Amino acid sequence: MSATTSERMPALYLSHGAPPLADDPVWPGQLAAWSADLPRPTAILMVSAHWEEAPLAVGAVRPVPLVYDFWGFPEHYYRVTYDAPGAPALAESVRKLLRAPGTPVQDIPDRGLDHGAYVPLVEMFPAADIPVLQISMPTLDPVRLMDIGRKLAPLRDEGVLIVGSGFFTHNLAALRHTGAGVPSWSSEFDDWGRQALEARDWDGLLDFLDKAPAGRYAHPRTEHFAPLFVTMGAAEAGGELDAQRSVIDGFWLGMAKRSVQFG
Repeated sequence: MSATTSERMPALYLSHGAPPLADDPVWPGQLAAWSADLPRPTAILMVSAHWEEAPLAVGAVRPVPLVYDFWGFPEHYYRVTYDAPGAPALAESVRKLLRAPGTPVQDIPDRGLDHGAYVPLVEMFPAADIPVLQISMPTLDPVRLMDIGRKLAPLRDEGVLIVGSGFFTHNLAALRHTGAGVPSWSSEFDDWGRQALEARDWDGLLDFLDKAPAGRYAHPRTEHFAPLFVTMGAAEAGGELDAQRSVIDGFWLGMAKRSVQFG
């Protein structure tokens, strides 16, 4: 990875996996290779499927313990740490960018990184030496999330890596009732999403529940697709919405792990 940059950073949407991602034989290497091809960020701004809070909230600006927001896993997954520096300067920039247009912002100083944030970061930036800030999603409405991304876009010119962290398909309940392999609802939605991205069908993506095959089955609740729209907004405002590519594809436990870079 190159030296820390203040040039415009790309904006990412990634499928973040669960704590056992670290044990997968392929995926951690894919994430590591992706980060190795990026300029070194001055800071990282995470928007995770696992933090919904309204009004929009800024998490801890100083290091606090991680949020182990999962249950029933072996004990060693609860001992994972990620001691990245806090990002008070980035937090202040976020507040200014969002409050200026009248978007309410609150501070939750004891809210640490959840697994949607730290699980991929452990694989992509294992040294934990880049300041990290997480903000909440105050809504799941794609249009409103895209607008938040537009307002945050100037951070990209300061070397901030904006990351929307979700899962390209996500229906854990349905997976419990299917056999091994990739269920049709997951593969069909992933193929539609790939084509929509390649065709730059942004309106279709915004209306994915009605436009995508198996949309409501692939996302019975939409929080894992929602971070994509923050990323899209940040890319659109930077003039690079059309400069997109899928960096990671394939499936993990039946769910599409498609991950996309804009710019």
